[in-house]
Order: sequence, then structure tokens, then C-alpha cells
Amino acid sequence: MKAVRFDQYGEPAKVVTVDGVPLPEPGEGEARVRITATPVNPSDLLYVRGYYGGLEAHFPAPIGFEGVGTVDALGPGVKGVSVGRRVSFLNSKGGNWAEYAVVPAHDLVPVPDDIPDEQAASFLVNPASAICMVRRVLAVPRGEWLLQSAAGSEIGRMIIRLAKHDGIRTLNVVRRREPVAELKRLGADAVIVSTDGPIDEQVRGIVGPEGVKYAIDPVVGETGTQMFKALHEEGRMLVYGSLTGEPMRIGDDPRYILAGRRSLEVFWLVYWLATLDDTARRQLVDDIVALMREGIVETSPGSAFSLDEVAEAVAEAESTGRKGKVLLVPGKQVPGNR
Repeated sequence: MKAVRFDQYGEPAKVVTVDGVPLPEPGEGEARVRITATPVNPSDLLYVRGYYGGLEAHFPAPIGFEGVGTVDALGPGVKGVSVGRRVSFLNSKGGNWAEYAVVPAHDLVPVPDDIPDEQAASFLVNPASAICMVRRVLAVPRGEWLLQSAAGSEIGRMIIRLAKHDGIRTLNVVRRREPVAELKRLGADAVIVSTDGPIDEQVRGIVGPEGVKYAIDPVVGETGTQMFKALHEEGRMLVYGSLTGEPMRIGDDPRYILAGRRSLEVFWLVYWLATLDDTARRQLVDDIVALMREGIVETSPGSAFSLDEVAEAVAEAESTGRKGKVLLVPGKQVPGNR
């Protein structure tokens, strides 16, 4: 079978390759899934660059943490899963950028027939993160302000729609002016452009001198530093990524570490999901299905590429102004390869 792998950390478009590897066989408690579609997520690209703290690569390393497919084979001891069932799943070891993947059967999430593959491929990472961060970890009350960066991303748009649905006001940070009008149409209460001035000053100009009590940031670096300075004295900030790969400076201004009770927390979805019992996991899946059907946590479809076009897919995923989630579709035919 074909699988995308990399032999060393580096820029994804330069180090990923498509290799022929043996078809994996499921072991005890495992299932093999024939991959239908798998997204190119920021976490995948951070992993290839060596910045993904939750997993160390063992070269040649497989890639791909999320996807949708059909159960193809079952290992011994598997119950509650049948061959032929369409499922969405997280592959905590990576390996979904391939024609087949073997994962613990417990991690498979059956997907309703009315959820199309382009949505089911991104069923867990962004929707679950948005729901867990807003509703469960921060538990933002109705009427409060929620500050977020990377607001034009897929998850940023989900958070805007989810907050609107839940009666939460959002203050959204973007790097360019082009998406401002569109984000406001989605329901953003305020949008600020980081190049217009310090984020903390712009935030206080909108919400008042006290700052915001809740913030979510996947960027860190200078953006994260300024967002932390925009916090209320009892504010909470979740960091769920490191798009810049640069450090935050929290201790360089004593006013923000010697007064108040501001807190900075890390949100890692895989860790959070591991804390849920079966009842809580089913409730989360039910919430995702309901909100996806309402269009609140839906993913904007982008370009689809075959595994052989993985370099082009990675470049598209990181292009400025890209629209929609880039997908790898193992069964997609490439012109000239038919």
C-alpha cells in the first residue's frame, strides 16, 4: 500500500515522501481502516517539523492524525465494531496519510450517513477542540467576551459560530484586513488586525480598561504575549498550538505576574479526550453531530489531492489566503496515472 512518511524533521514539502509499505494487520483490540479522506492539519505539519511535543518521530515516520474511512478488518477481541462501517478516528501515533491504517477499535467513531466525507474527515480535531475549550475547559458564560487569535482559521471560524450560538461575544485577532468583513458576517462581534497596533491596547479600547477574562491562542510568540497582556486580572488563557514556533514573554512586565490571578494553560486534545469516560465521549460525539448538522462546527471544504500529490497538498495548506481544509484522498486519480 502507499503511505506518506518522512526520514528527518524539516519543511514538510521537502521531507515527505510516498512509500510502498506492507499492508498492516490489526492486532488484539485493533481495527484496520481503509482511508477515504484525511486532512492536512497544522498539527501534522508541526509534527513533521519536530515541534509537536506529544509524539517523537521514529524514522521513517508515518504522518496523519485524523481521517475518515471504512473498517476493513478486525483483530482478535474486537466488539461493537463491524467490517464495512464508516468511521472517523484519531490516530495518536500518526499514519492516516496512507491507504490503510490500524488503530485501537475503541478510538473509532461511527459517523452518521448524512455527514459527508469532507466533514467526517475533520470530525474530531477542530470540532472537539472548539467545544471542549469554549464550553468545558474555560466554560465561558453567556454575555462574556472571548478573545481569540488566528480567527480566520477553520477552528477560529468554528469558535465564532459556536460562541454566537451560545450567547458569547467574540473579539477576534487576524493578521490581514481581508477577512474582517467575512468574519463579522459569520457572527464575530469585533475583529482587530494585529498590524494596526498592540493587541492589548486594541482589546481594551473595545471591552474597557479591565481587559478580557477569557482568551484562546494557537499562535504564541508576540501575538500570545500581547494577548496575555490583554487579560483581566483574573483572566484565563488557553494555548492550543504554536503556529509561530516562537516563545511567549510573560515575565518581562512585572505588572502581569505580581498582581491579580491571571492563568496560562495548555490545551492538548488527545490528553483531554483520554480523561473522558465512555459516557462523556458519547456526549461529545453527539454534540459534534448536532452542531455539525446545524453548520456550526462544519469545515469549509478545500482542495483534494492524491497521496502522490502530497507535496502540492502541503504547499496549498500553508498558502496565504487559502480557502477551506486541504484533504488527501488516497483513492483520487492523478491525471496520467490512470
